[in-house]
Amino acid sequence: MTAVPAAEAGLTEAQAAGRLRQDGPNELAVAQQRSLLQLMTEVATEPMFLLLVACGVTYLLLGDRGEALMLLGFVFVVMGITFSQQRRADNALGALRDMSSPTALVVRDGEVRMISASALVCGDVVFISEGNRVPADLRLLGSSNLTMDESMLTGESAAVEKFASASGTESTSLVFSGTLVTQGNACGRVVATGSRSALGRIGASLADISTEPTRIEQETRRVVKRVALVGLALAGVLAVLYWYLRGDWLHGLLAGITFAMAVLPEELPVVLTIFLGLGAWRLAREKVLARRIPAIELLGATTVLCVDKTGTLTMNRMAVRALWSENAFYDAAGAGAAPLEEALHGVLEFAVLASHRRAFDPMESAIAEAGQRLLAHTEHLHGDWTLLSDYPLSKQMLAMSRVWQSPDRSAKMIAAKGAPEAIIDLCHLDAGRGALIEQQVARMAGEGLRVLGVARAIFDAAALPGNQHDFDFEFLGLIALEDPVREDVPAAIAQCRRAGIRVVMITGDHPATAISIARQARFAAGATMTGSDLAAMDDEELGRQLAGTNLFCRVQPAQKLRLVQAFRARGEVVAMTGDGVNDAPALKAADIGVAMGARGTDVAREASALVLLNDDFASLLTAVRHGRRVFANLRKAIAFVVAAHVPIVGLSFLPVLLGWPMLLMPVHILFLQLIIDPACSVVFEAEPIEADAMRAAPRRPDARLFERAVLLRGLWQGSGLLLVLLGISAIARGMDVGDDAVRATAFCALMLSNLGLIHVNRAWPQSTWKRRANGNPTFPYIAGAAIALLALVFGIPLLRSLFVFAIPPASLAGLGICATLLSLLWFEAVKWYSNRRRGLAGE
Repeated sequence: MTAVPAAEAGLTEAQAAGRLRQDGPNELAVAQQRSLLQLMTEVATEPMFLLLVACGVTYLLLGDRGEALMLLGFVFVVMGITFSQQRRADNALGALRDMSSPTALVVRDGEVRMISASALVCGDVVFISEGNRVPADLRLLGSSNLTMDESMLTGESAAVEKFASASGTESTSLVFSGTLVTQGNACGRVVATGSRSALGRIGASLADISTEPTRIEQETRRVVKRVALVGLALAGVLAVLYWYLRGDWLHGLLAGITFAMAVLPEELPVVLTIFLGLGAWRLAREKVLARRIPAIELLGATTVLCVDKTGTLTMNRMAVRALWSENAFYDAAGAGAAPLEEALHGVLEFAVLASHRRAFDPMESAIAEAGQRLLAHTEHLHGDWTLLSDYPLSKQMLAMSRVWQSPDRSAKMIAAKGAPEAIIDLCHLDAGRGALIEQQVARMAGEGLRVLGVARAIFDAAALPGNQHDFDFEFLGLIALEDPVREDVPAAIAQCRRAGIRVVMITGDHPATAISIARQARFAAGATMTGSDLAAMDDEELGRQLAGTNLFCRVQPAQKLRLVQAFRARGEVVAMTGDGVNDAPALKAADIGVAMGARGTDVAREASALVLLNDDFASLLTAVRHGRRVFANLRKAIAFVVAAHVPIVGLSFLPVLLGWPMLLMPVHILFLQLIIDPACSVVFEAEPIEADAMRAAPRRPDARLFERAVLLRGLWQGSGLLLVLLGISAIARGMDVGDDAVRATAFCALMLSNLGLIHVNRAWPQSTWKRRANGNPTFPYIAGAAIALLALVFGIPLLRSLFVFAIPPASLAGLGICATLLSLLWFEAVKWYSNRRRGLAGE
């Protein structure tokens, strides 16, 4: 354990208690979730809920208790749908809180004790060692061979050396809450806790970023609101008109409510919910978790994909890329299964010996793995050697040495590794040889590699010297490490380009590293911008530069957020991938935040809309494919909903004007809207993607779901069906078969025609007669279930009376079947004409 300097005593318990009262606990505020009461209040104010209650009360006033109970029963259906879709809370701040160490080793009242990390206060002296998460922001008072993994904050995969300094103002003397100690140990004084820590400031930025509804959610709400206002106004007019013409205000009220239910397109949000819910289920089978379900659809419109380097394009683990000596060179990228040549065995052998056997440092872990792989079955692995001593990394000497004793008790072997210039210094090389090595280091560093020098020495004396410089080191060579690119990334980026999606890299790494990764991942050519360049630009200049820049490096977390916002300001639909805490604000601010699941931090996952569970970058392309399919199929469903509403509205309004008995009642509309329509939307959702969808550019960001052509298609199809139904109703009334039989025939024809409407609109480019099986088996099941429900209504007297039906005679039933077939022909004619106008005929 690192000793505490005498002048740096810890706090007393009394001092700590006072500061805890003043500053609050060392934890982050958890995002507030809606209570059940709040959610129930939101549900209770939904228009459809209020209409159901109003209908139930009206039927009670009319003395029809059975109808009232059925209607009020649908209230629980609506509540169930709403509850199941709205219980997703944003837990980003909770995840940040969980990342804090649960305990901390501190000095209190002059004694070292373990306390809860939440009880830490500014001024506490804390000890940290290998494998610990730092519990608060600390200024180092003393350290020994300390390196930190700060990738969650900076995006850089390489460990960072930290040292205590006299001034305490240098960045190398600060360690931050949530980061990981990969090597060594230290003690430090707490300088920031909770929301004031570096981790907490990121949490505050998350709290300030609101998650906006997607464009389709906004458009759907807008359409529903407008249609509902118009429909409610017309419903009031119809109720008054019924009362005026027939003097029956209760039935007039019922007619008005029925019309309002027919007009109110409350199933549009339900259809959207079902589409996105099933889309989320399909994505989950592809190892993609949708945390914000509406983002699935928006993926289809993505125009810019902002990717983080570490953990997204790369594996977020170091690997040995190359070994170099003055006589040999090995490159893992091109070596394949070729063995390591003998001239380089010593370089890797002593790099392994200079590393910890139980390594936390990612570079040391990579060296150990390479040793086990490339030196297997050779005499160069020394598991039976004994470690006698080590010389840790220091600010004065950026190299470390380890002293080993072999079982035969021969001379001690010293293995050293570190910064190449430090190893050159330890080996006392002449200027010419040193320059040659430095040139090779520069070449490797220019490829984005992290380069270490390796040396060895033999020591015969019993007493070890106090300084590494006293050994007679021999330079062996260089070992270069990298965070390797994922195998699937180059192909995935090429697919993005074919799909019209621009990919840009945003990373905190060095430009040379970023450029190397971009080259390996086969990014499109473009300019490179650093964080300092970005800081010097105003928003207007940044907007101009974005068009030609595909690589952003040395970028700070706040700048990642600024870049995402700048892309969105240009009208782009932005998807952002990442896995670190430093990515979380940008993930939340993007249209679609995509986090890596296996290696990503909790906060990145919780701030994102989608999580790639298997960290497979290609899974993102699968998600985009799903998004494009969802939007195309949603338009088909919208056309169906519009077409299905037209006859419902017409049969609710026109019979009153014509002096007929009501053909549709609230129970009929609920049967159609809460059972048939959502179930049939499953058919559209299951339609496979069009063959060329991933070779087309993304749809325009301003493209509307309720496009004019889509609405006209639905209006024409629905208007034809309405005329057919009015025609058979008029004919049936002339047959003197009774109002209940006429109502039953019209309803059956309406429902069967709706099934035909779904089948016709499953594929717009092709006619129903020419379409081949496309792997969507849901329609036969849905159609069978709908017909079975209809048979139950007619077969069970209680249900038949609740629906106010009578079994029609054979002649009237035959008329209904003819009306259904005529409607099917009309739907095909409208589709053929619409395709012809849009230039799709014959596709």
